Amino acid sequence: MVNFLLERTVPLPLDEAWRRVTQWRRHGEVVPLTTVRVVPPEPTRRGTLVVARSGVGPLSFDDPMEVTVWQPPEDGAPGLCHLEKRGRVVLGWAELEVRPGPGGRSRVIWREEIRLRLLPSLFDGVVRRSSRYVFGRALNRLLRSP
Repeated sequence: MVNFLLERTVPLPLDEAWRRVTQWRRHGEVVPLTTVRVVPPEPTRRGTLVVARSGVGPLSFDDPMEVTVWQPPEDGAPGLCHLEKRGRVVLGWAELEVRPGPGGRSRVIWREEIRLRLLPSLFDGVVRRSSRYVFGRALNRLLRSP
């Protein structure tokens, strides 16, 4: 099991930072070899299923994640989205939080726990480093462009 935390402070209002990190299909544009579909389509709410398909050809797999908490930021209060991973390959959870930061900025926090079936804990260090790198780059790209 691997846990990691990413934090970014950005010059965006809360609602815009939230919109950028919860545009699920855009995650597929910023995570290599991944496409994302949402069931049912927008708007996101509790029970929405976000399915990330990663890989190439026969080496592809689905990472279905169910939204179990959906609290967009409102009136300056933080926003929180919790997703439970429900796949056959990837298990765990992810949380995206957007809260007020210094000087009118927004603080974006991405927490994740990943368990890969059949992968021994010996590989946790590699999974942690590669996850922080891939998802850190993805988060930067999501927050940079509308």
